[in-house]
Amino acid sequence: MKVGFIGLGNVGGKLSGSLLRNGVDLTVLDLNEDLMQKFVEKGAKRGKTPAQMMADCDAVITCLPSPAASAAVMEGENGILENMGPGKIWMEMSTTDEAEVTRLGAKVIAAGGAAVDCPVSGGCHRADTGNISIFAGCDRPTFERILPFLTTMGRRILHTGELGSASILKVMTNYLATANLLTCCEALVVSKAAGMDLNTTYEAIKISSGTSFVHETESQVILNGSRDISFTMDLVLKDIGLFQEIADRAKIPLEISPLMIDIFKDGMKRYGDRAQSDDIIRRLEEATGLDIRAPGFPAEMLDDEPEEPGYEVNPKANRLAAE
Repeated sequence: MKVGFIGLGNVGGKLSGSLLRNGVDLTVLDLNEDLMQKFVEKGAKRGKTPAQMMADCDAVITCLPSPAASAAVMEGENGILENMGPGKIWMEMSTTDEAEVTRLGAKVIAAGGAAVDCPVSGGCHRADTGNISIFAGCDRPTFERILPFLTTMGRRILHTGELGSASILKVMTNYLATANLLTCCEALVVSKAAGMDLNTTYEAIKISSGTSFVHETESQVILNGSRDISFTMDLVLKDIGLFQEIADRAKIPLEISPLMIDIFKDGMKRYGDRAQSDDIIRRLEEATGLDIRAPGFPAEMLDDEPEEPGYEVNPKANRLAAE
C-alpha cells in the first residue's frame, strides 16, 4: 500500500517518521518546504497537491492544526475529495471536531472511499518512537485494512466504534490531561509555599494515589524550567473548546470546563498564543513570587522505551464476552 501524509508538524512529523522508518512507501506534503526536504532525503516522495496524493496513494493521512485546515485540504482546490473513489482511504489524525470529521467523512463515503478518524494520545515523545496510543473510528472492515499502518505508528490501538467516535474520545482525554496539568501546577506551587522541597514533592506525588501520566511527564519539564512539552496554549484552548462544544450539544452543564477555558485564554493573553502549554504555571508564579524549579529534571521528554510492535486493545466488556 502507498501512503500519503499531509502535515509534518510536531506530531505529524513523528508519526510519518515511524512509517518511513518501517519501510512504508510514503509521500509527504507540508507548507514548510524544509520539513518536506528532510523526509525526501530519508527516502520519502515529495507530494505536489492533496488531490495528486490521493490519486497516487491508497490511503492519505491528514494531521493538521485545526478543523478548518483539514476542510481546506479535503474540499479546497486540488483537494483530496477530487480524486476520492473506491478503494481509497482518508485517515484523519488531527485532533478535530466530531461533527466536522463526520461531515467530511460522509463526502468520502459518498465518493466510494473509506473514512477514519484516528487521533493519537500519549505525548509527542511517544509519537517519535512509535509507542503512542491511537484511537480509530470507522467500520470494522476498514479498521482491519488500516491496522498494519496504525500498529507501525503506535503501540496501543483502540477501535472506538463509528466514524467520529475517536474524535470525541480524543478531546475528552485532552480535557482530562489539561485539568490534570492545572491541578499539578497548583499542587507544586502550594507545596513550595508551604516550605516543601520540590524534588521530594515530585516523588511524593509519583508514588501516591495523586500520580498520573501528566505529572510523571509534564511536571518534570515544569520543574526544569523549560516548560517545553511540544504543545502550545492555542492548541490546548482549541481542544478543550471542542470538548465544551460536545458538552453544549448534549446540554451538559459543565462547571470545571468553562473555568479551564478562561484560564487558558488569560494565559494566551499574557504569554502569547504559541507559548508552551506548561507555561500556564507562570500565572501562579507571578501571583506568588515563587520560582517553581528544581534541579535534576529534563528540559524535554524523551521516550526511553524501545519501539515495540503495536497491537489492538480490546475493551474489557468485549474481552469478557469472548471468554
